[in-house]
Amino acid sequence: MSGDASGAVPPRRGLIVASVMLATIMQVIDTTIANVALPHMQGSLGATQDQISWVLTSYIVAAAIMTPPTGWLADRFGRRRLFLVAVAGFTAASMLCGLAGSLDQMVAFRLLQGAFGAALVPLSQATLLDSYPRERHGSAMALWGVGIMIGPILGPTLGGYLTETYSWHWVFFINLPLGLLAMAGIRASVPEGRMERRGFDLFGFALLSLAVGALQMLLDRGEQQGWFQSTEIAVEAGLAVLALYMFLVHSFTARRPFVDLAMFRDRNFAVCTLFIFVVGIVLFSTLALLPPFLQTLMDYPVITVGLVLAPRGVGTMISMMVVGRLLGRVDARPIIVTGLLITAVSLWQMGGFTPEVAMGTIISTGFVQGIGLGLIFVPLSTLAFSTLPPARRPDATSLFSLSRNIGSSIGISVVISYLTRNAQIGHAVLAEQVSPYRQALADLPRAWDLTTVQGIAALNAEVTRQALAIAYVDDFRLMMVVVLLAIPLIAFIRRPAAAPPAAAAAME
Repeated sequence: MSGDASGAVPPRRGLIVASVMLATIMQVIDTTIANVALPHMQGSLGATQDQISWVLTSYIVAAAIMTPPTGWLADRFGRRRLFLVAVAGFTAASMLCGLAGSLDQMVAFRLLQGAFGAALVPLSQATLLDSYPRERHGSAMALWGVGIMIGPILGPTLGGYLTETYSWHWVFFINLPLGLLAMAGIRASVPEGRMERRGFDLFGFALLSLAVGALQMLLDRGEQQGWFQSTEIAVEAGLAVLALYMFLVHSFTARRPFVDLAMFRDRNFAVCTLFIFVVGIVLFSTLALLPPFLQTLMDYPVITVGLVLAPRGVGTMISMMVVGRLLGRVDARPIIVTGLLITAVSLWQMGGFTPEVAMGTIISTGFVQGIGLGLIFVPLSTLAFSTLPPARRPDATSLFSLSRNIGSSIGISVVISYLTRNAQIGHAVLAEQVSPYRQALADLPRAWDLTTVQGIAALNAEVTRQALAIAYVDDFRLMMVVVLLAIPLIAFIRRPAAAPPAAAAAME
């Protein structure tokens, strides 16, 4: 029974929260936990650099394709049943990944893992929303947001620890106890929910799957393949555009389309879905930039990188818990603006980083950014569904998650491409200034003696390092501009009407 529907507190709500959050964290962590183990997998599986990237690509593409049908599957087979199948399938696929003995097996099992895991995040969001009455949705989204925002931060740290202490296999084996606990909790607490035998628009699903899959492939492999200089990338771009166009035409003309675009007539949901796309860009792009910045330019080991990034997660949790208590009492829109401004300030500070930046500065900046993102994420997730009927939540949460994931993929591709291009430009500009005849370079250290091959190589390495540092700074500033450009979207979000007194009284 939905919390919205009756205002009643579902039995074992604490167990519901713990179980669905465990499933969420398990899935979100797995999107990043394998990254640090890739070099070890490459040697073990006998793969090339290009081939091993399919371990990440296969998971991302499968998850993207299987996210949209979550709402239909929940209605057709029941939410609890789908939840249990998804957790069980994800856990089993994780074990198979850990046991994989070849690259082909690993890619196939990662496809399964992504396909089963796709439903976990939207199902957990819909379940938590239905477990709380509307005036408590802020608290529900604060709990849900902790898993979504903390997972990407914990993933690389946990993956690095398990890989260095044990082996890369344990990056996947760690999901077994988590999956079993989540299954037991979900089976004991999550209600089945309504079931509806609505038709399945196979053509619409195929078109959306092709569009999303081609886009994800393009974004994930574009940098490696030289973007549109590659025939593969050009074909993927053409498929994505054509399939999306056909999907939209089909959705507007079909009697029962796969995605009911009427949901986007709800202004709050439409604007917040666009907003979460921007949040996905900033959150995951920054997380993609910081670890290599710390490892490449500052020579931090993986474990230290994880510890330095941890305060960012602490800031996020603190702000989420505070905002979760405020929502329902104050207007959420000024909170989002405050979060955007705090995030922009932190990115401006990161725009001043150098290869010699103090660890304390990195930690404090990350903590501040975590606070800002927490102030954005919770009210945004709450407002997105505040004016939608509860029956639309499974479909709506799927699209909301898909928008965030596509935003993260686009953001990561853009910043990595921008980083590579600016590093090359910066190297060329700095190299032009290097000459034995320049007075400023007359007192170079002996290690950079321009009359020896070793000296020239050492100086070139330092020029490369400084050019890369400048490129990172340019990326951080680009993210700041993206955040500032998102602020005017707030004007299009309406404050939802107050919850009915009966619903509020039920919580007393």
